Amino acid sequence: MSEAMQELLSILDLEELEHNLYRGRSPKMNWQRVFGGQTIAQALVAACRTVGPDRHVHSLHGYFMLPGDTTVPIVYEVDRIRDGSSFTTRRVVAIQHGRAIFSLEASFQRDEEGLDHQFAMPDNVPPPSSLKTQRELLEHAEHLPEDIRRFWARERPLEIKPVNLDHYTSREKLPPRQNIWLRTTGPVPADRTMQVAVLAYLSDMTLLDTSTFAHGRAVFDRDLQVASLDHAMWFHRPHPLDGWLLYTQDSPSASGARGFTRGAIYSQEGVLIASVAQEGLIRLRKPPASS
Repeated sequence: MSEAMQELLSILDLEELEHNLYRGRSPKMNWQRVFGGQTIAQALVAACRTVGPDRHVHSLHGYFMLPGDTTVPIVYEVDRIRDGSSFTTRRVVAIQHGRAIFSLEASFQRDEEGLDHQFAMPDNVPPPSSLKTQRELLEHAEHLPEDIRRFWARERPLEIKPVNLDHYTSREKLPPRQNIWLRTTGPVPADRTMQVAVLAYLSDMTLLDTSTFAHGRAVFDRDLQVASLDHAMWFHRPHPLDGWLLYTQDSPSASGARGFTRGAIYSQEGVLIASVAQEGLIRLRKPPASS
C-alpha cells in the first residue's frame, strides 16, 4: 500500500468529538485548498457513523460554499433528520473558522431485492493494460502544458489512466466527453462505509475538466476561475474497489459561467457501480483595466 493510500484511509477515520459531532483533518500535502472529494468523503463518513449497520447510503447531494483550509481540522456536524422503517436521512455541515464550507444530505436504505437493469459499459474503450498512468505519461508526452505536468506529478492515493490525451495537449474544440481508468494504490478495507467513502473521494476526479473541452480550454488556464459548486452521487451496487474502474464523463451544457458534467463509474467487468453529477463555476476572468 502506498503512503498516500494509507493517509487517505487515515483521514477518513474521523475523530468523534461528541454526539453527532466529528472532526477530520487534511493530508499533509502542499495543496492550496482542501480537495472537494475529501470533504464529500469525510462528510459521508460522519453521516454513516450515525446510521445503523443494516442501512447503506444510496444517494448524496452536496454543496460547496467556501474553499477548505488544509492547515486546520474540519468539524462535521450531523443532523439526524429522519429514521424511517426503510430509509434514513442525514444532513451534515462541514465547518471551519466558524463558517460552513460544505453541506451534504445523504439517504440510506436497507438492502432490498427489486427490478435490476443498467446501461452497458462503453465497448469502444481500450483496456487499462494498454494505457499509461498520468505519472508514466510525464516521461513520454512532450507537449503537456507545465501546469498539467505539475498536477499529474503529485502523489495521490489513485492511479489514473486517461484514455484520450488530446484534451490535455490540444487547444482544439473537442467533444465534451472523456473516459479515464482509475484504481486505488492499495487495498480498500472490506467495509461498506469505507468503500463508499473512497468511491465518493475518487468521484470528484476530472469532472470539471470535461466541461472545458468543447471550448478548447483547460481548468488550469490562468484566465479561468474554476471551482466545484455542487456534487450528487447515486450508489447503485456495492463493490470492493479491488481493481480498475472506468469513469465515463460527459458535459451536456455550459452556460451562465457554470459547467455541468455527468459521470458513470463501472467495474472492469462492466458492472455499473455509481452515477455522478456535478456543476462547477467556470468563469472567465476579466482582464485588468489598463491605466
